Amino acid sequence: MSSSKSVDREAPVQGALVIHPDREGRDAGRQPEARLEEAIGLALALDLEVREALVAPLRKLTPATLFGRGKVDEIASLVEIEGLDVVVVDDALTPVQQRNLEKAWKAKVIDRTGLILEIFARRARTREGRLQVELARLTYERSRLVRTWTHLERQRGGFGVMGGPGETQIETDRRLIAEKIGKLKRELTEVRRTRTLQRSARRRVPFPSVALVGYTNAGKSTLFNRLTRAEVLAQDMLFATLDPTLRSLKLPDGRAAILSDTVGFISDLPHELVEAFRATLEEVREADVVLHVRDIASEESLAQAKDVREVLARLGLDMDERRIIEVWNKLDLLPEDDRDAVLGDARRAHPPAIPVSAVTGEGTDALLSVIAGLVDEAPPIAIRIPAGEGAAIAWLYQHGRVLERETEDDGGVRMSVSLTAQAQGQFEQQFPQALVGDL
Repeated sequence: MSSSKSVDREAPVQGALVIHPDREGRDAGRQPEARLEEAIGLALALDLEVREALVAPLRKLTPATLFGRGKVDEIASLVEIEGLDVVVVDDALTPVQQRNLEKAWKAKVIDRTGLILEIFARRARTREGRLQVELARLTYERSRLVRTWTHLERQRGGFGVMGGPGETQIETDRRLIAEKIGKLKRELTEVRRTRTLQRSARRRVPFPSVALVGYTNAGKSTLFNRLTRAEVLAQDMLFATLDPTLRSLKLPDGRAAILSDTVGFISDLPHELVEAFRATLEEVREADVVLHVRDIASEESLAQAKDVREVLARLGLDMDERRIIEVWNKLDLLPEDDRDAVLGDARRAHPPAIPVSAVTGEGTDALLSVIAGLVDEAPPIAIRIPAGEGAAIAWLYQHGRVLERETEDDGGVRMSVSLTAQAQGQFEQQFPQALVGDL
């Protein structure tokens, strides 16, 4: 490497080969070419320069190298001819397979799990996000010490005649990683306790909560910006945003809600990350309404939706609940001939899906109306407010849905209001002079 200042300031561009192993009977409903494109997107998100990409059919798995000898030699020649630095294998590799392939190809080998973990490590911004990613990476690397470290055959001497040969370096490293994992888990417990307190504080202010979920690059952040008029990073890039973002959302009746944008999902999401990000995704579990955003213009939309449902099921969230709305995004990218068919399919879905374009705003008013209907499902109650209690009236407009209002001769006001049970309890405590119930 040159020692010039320009090189010191910028990391050298790493040329990469991306391989998608196409196993028979795997990825039903997904085209291998689409999976390859997704893997290329992941590599680009890591700032790799993808110079070659290929689908490698796999009829039989080779335990030592995943690929057969012929394919390993073929790829080795390609890596040497093109002068590639990195080979991305769009599959899970065992530590032994990863080590053997690196020796055969004389290049760094990254599997799908390692690639996603590295992207998350670069993108996490909050303290919780960084802790979660570091925990996931250490959990992943703990099983790969045999590949990662070069000094593992060394031993440290024991003490005393009966002390044995001592602790091997690999045992030491594993112990150190285990200690680091324990420390991270304790720190995460404290962070999660703080998040629980924050969530409890939000509940005391009875705003309904709405969470966005969806496959990465489905347009969640763009929709988030459209609905909240925020400026969250929204790029045509896998995992453009990682940390959850919360903003106020104004519903059609003037009532406020809280909208949260969560990390995008992806097929074969590493289980280390599912576990590590459980606290972050609790925003989804605790939400009153969940918006499942789908890229309806993608040929992989159905398969991506299935992947999202599987991850949510692992988190204990039932995707058949009525509080989940399917939002079919990217209407603006559909060919004109396909729009009518998609709109018809959305109406016939059960429950009906809401087709939108987060870019143009088409369909977002209808989406907000559906959200308002779901969060206001509580049966209306009758409330009489004495004259001069304008604060109580304003409170009801802010925290509930006012269906009817009638001013009496003495200046009192009778109202029919839809309130959650929590909001009703808070109203009765804050305004005891009001009469609540059958009037």
